[in-house]
Amino acid sequence: MPLPAAPRTAREDVIDDVHGAKIADPYRWLEADATDRVRDWTDQQNARTRAVLDQLPERAAFAVRLRELLSVGLLSTPRPIAGRIFHARREGEQKQAVLYVRDGIGAPDRALVDPNTLDRDGLVTLDWYYPSPDARYVAYGLSRGGDEMSTLHVIETAIGQELPDRIPHTQRSSVAWVSSGGGFYYTVHPAPGSVAAGDENYYGRVRYHRLGDDPAIDPLVFGEGRPKQDILGVSTSMDGRWVLFTALKGWASSDLYLLDRDHPERGLATVLEGQSAIAEGFALDGRVWLRTNLDAPNYRVVSVACESPDPSRWETVVSEGTAVITGFERTRDRLAVLRLHRATSRLVTYDLHGKDERDVALPSLGAIEFVEGEHDGDHIGYTFQSFTQPPIAFVADARSGKEHEVARLRMPEKLDVGNISVEQTTFASRDGTEVTMFLVHRKDVRPTGEVPTLLTGYGGFNISRTPLYSAGVSAWVEAGGLFALPNLRGGGEYGENWHRAGMLENKQNVFDDFHAAAEALIARGWTKPPHLAAAGGSNGGLLVGAALTQRPDLFAAVYCAVPLLDMLRYQNFRIARFWIAEYGSAEDAQQATWLRKYSPYHNVRAGIRYPPVLFTTAEGDSRVDPMHARKMAALLQAQSEDPESVVLLRVDRDAGHGIGKPLDKQVDDFADQYAFLAWRTGLRLNGTGMLGPR
Repeated sequence: MPLPAAPRTAREDVIDDVHGAKIADPYRWLEADATDRVRDWTDQQNARTRAVLDQLPERAAFAVRLRELLSVGLLSTPRPIAGRIFHARREGEQKQAVLYVRDGIGAPDRALVDPNTLDRDGLVTLDWYYPSPDARYVAYGLSRGGDEMSTLHVIETAIGQELPDRIPHTQRSSVAWVSSGGGFYYTVHPAPGSVAAGDENYYGRVRYHRLGDDPAIDPLVFGEGRPKQDILGVSTSMDGRWVLFTALKGWASSDLYLLDRDHPERGLATVLEGQSAIAEGFALDGRVWLRTNLDAPNYRVVSVACESPDPSRWETVVSEGTAVITGFERTRDRLAVLRLHRATSRLVTYDLHGKDERDVALPSLGAIEFVEGEHDGDHIGYTFQSFTQPPIAFVADARSGKEHEVARLRMPEKLDVGNISVEQTTFASRDGTEVTMFLVHRKDVRPTGEVPTLLTGYGGFNISRTPLYSAGVSAWVEAGGLFALPNLRGGGEYGENWHRAGMLENKQNVFDDFHAAAEALIARGWTKPPHLAAAGGSNGGLLVGAALTQRPDLFAAVYCAVPLLDMLRYQNFRIARFWIAEYGSAEDAQQATWLRKYSPYHNVRAGIRYPPVLFTTAEGDSRVDPMHARKMAALLQAQSEDPESVVLLRVDRDAGHGIGKPLDKQVDDFADQYAFLAWRTGLRLNGTGMLGPR
């Protein structure tokens, strides 16, 4: 297929001195996304990308199938609150998820907040919501265009009446109600212009809002004087007496403090401070309940009296085990504990002393991301899914384990799950570490050395990659491809030691694990480099960017979405200073050495034939700056004069990091991704109109 020429990109003589090392950055000017020069260049890149992707015969077929697969919808974890059940769901052709409430487990759903009525293009998103303890009110956040810059609203549950309260700058907020008639604590960011440019992404604070008051007079309660990168959270006990403040310092450490509202003169009591450990939880019935990895890399559940909450008094309720505790909740007399065993979920209940262990039956091996507990009742909410099962939302009785199905996304038409095989295997990484990996394929697909294979991963921020339903994976697999998902170091699948083995100076382990996964697929006869693709987004975009530059020989194509790629300057953009605890920063001489060794933008070499790559990013991304994809695309386009070299860049003008993307945009994005990967790995339409390997 003839390719249109890449736009010419001006190079400029920009040299940085990074702790004595002279580092060239010829595409620095592409960091200024508000300039006409960058906009014109972006328009040219988008036009070229569309000219290439739109003529791929696989794209139209994928778009049709992906719309069918995506139209099953989205489903959140149900929250049982004071006898009511809240959950968010998107169905069919709806562009955005709707917040529903039912007045009892068996009652019908009632739409409470429907963003689809607020914007005809589906660009308004429900970001988060927090019901009051008696479910009378719900505080929720709305944003537009995927930017996650939420504005807080309040609605009365029974009648669906909006209150006049509006609080801006509440992106990724947590809200903790004191009482329905009183108000709530909430986290908020500073207004633009009130701090130095760019710092409005930081300096989170906790304020208190009384319903009906002007938010401008809301008193500051917590956060003043803390490092600007601290990520703050807040929760309250059901009686409103105890307020738990959390300051997350990266993804490996947190400080926690407790306020007694009955005796504010006592000030804040320290629950945890200055430890290289995470703790999270809530106050209930005069005690603090926490999930923590302090002295327990696989986590334990502890409890302590609110009157004296320091770690020396913590009592272990549920001990650490070989299966990692990934979450927990409480009802009035039971604990619900979520564990991961070899990256699949197990939900178990205990009494409040950690005894009387009982499994909650799950439909099959699969994944539960969160569990929600009714603190003054008996119900727990959870949503189950797997590679072959779209999400099903349940509410179960924590005492008996009996579950009630709240909502179920329909099975996509023509998806033959009985013909899909899900396997879990292991392989050895470069240093001998055993890594698990999921393989998903049609049962009639066998190792031939020529199976079009999609390898993806994440490996960071203590995030676990588990068997979640994905329209894209389903489309790829039923087309005859192999999908491979390794549980890389840096994730949370195997506890905090696994996480720390892939962060800071150990980040190369993540890339080595990924390369070893590719080599294992080749060695076991599934595929070969001409049929093997890598795909990842965000931190996973960094992963495949490193795979692109470190092992270009392994891959036929790379899909790199909303990525971090310039690791010497990443900390200067958007919210990236939050991530210094995970990656390090070039502001530190030693850390700059680690980062330079793997930073994809700084490891592109002349004369190397890199695999075809599709970069995607969005100007509304409030997390990862689009400069990464722009600069890397320009560098790779300039690096090679080979006419077969394919470096494409797509920049979305009305989207963000991916959260809240409407259905139409999801279809377009996935169709671009999978058509590109099919083109380069040999997955194509056959004579029957079905997709299959070449």
